[in-house]
Amino acid sequence: WLTDDGAAVVKVEPCGGQLCGRIDQVLDPRAPAKDVNNPNPSHRSRPLVGALVLEGFKGLGAAWTDGQAYDPKGGKSYSSRLLLLANGKLKVTGCVLLLCRSRYWTRAR
Repeated sequence: WLTDDGAAVVKVEPCGGQLCGRIDQVLDPRAPAKDVNNPNPSHRSRPLVGALVLEGFKGLGAAWTDGQAYDPKGGKSYSSRLLLLANGKLKVTGCVLLLCRSRYWTRAR
């Protein structure tokens, strides 16, 4: 999936009965090669390619809930849900308390 800002391609696939997503490719030439904004200092030296950015989603078909989305740009994780829309886009919604924001990812070819 191509992120809404076009900065990365995320490979979303089943993992242990849940749905997960890892950065498959970084497209933004200004992005650091490492996960430098991670709140865990031991993770800051790991490459962005391969970093887990979606994890723990439960569901079936088009709707997945109860997951976590990690934003490597800000180093924050959010309670999240995923919904595959009829137009083929993936709606990624992240929430902090009651405030939620959705992003729309497109299929990478």
